[in-house]
Amino acid sequence: MATIQQTQTARPHQEATEAIRRAWTQGLRAHGRRVTKQRLAVLSAIHRAPHSTADAIVASVRKELPTITMQSVYVVLADLTSIDMLRKFEPPGTPALYETRTGDNHHHAFCIRCLRVEDVDCAVGEAPCLIPSEHHGMTFISADVLYRGICADCQQEIDREMAAQSTILS
Repeated sequence: MATIQQTQTARPHQEATEAIRRAWTQGLRAHGRRVTKQRLAVLSAIHRAPHSTADAIVASVRKELPTITMQSVYVVLADLTSIDMLRKFEPPGTPALYETRTGDNHHHAFCIRCLRVEDVDCAVGEAPCLIPSEHHGMTFISADVLYRGICADCQQEIDREMAAQSTILS
């Protein structure tokens, strides 16, 4: 039996989850889409694990819907991306990644060693975040920036490897 503290702790999380599902339901309907368990399962999987590959999303969705096909998940991903309920981005040398954070023109930091991805808020504060030197007659609505580097964990590992290597060579 759950304790009062566990119940009180779970309640805000449950309320937040229900609010997110209501927002997804409204978003789907606003775009003329039916609210299906497949669409909600894909959104939930990505919300739980942002920056996921399609294969990881399929595996996660299959925990909830074991008979869903890979093709069905890919169709849902493409559809939700086309109506901006999902954002798809492709760091160099990796499969496409998906996230539910859309509409705020944030960017990403990408570790070239371990492939970790972190969100980076808008560089200036409002879209398109960067002012280009030439607009070529276009009206820009967003800027996609990928900061490539080495995360702190990988840098510490590199430092340890270099220290071990210098000890061996000494």
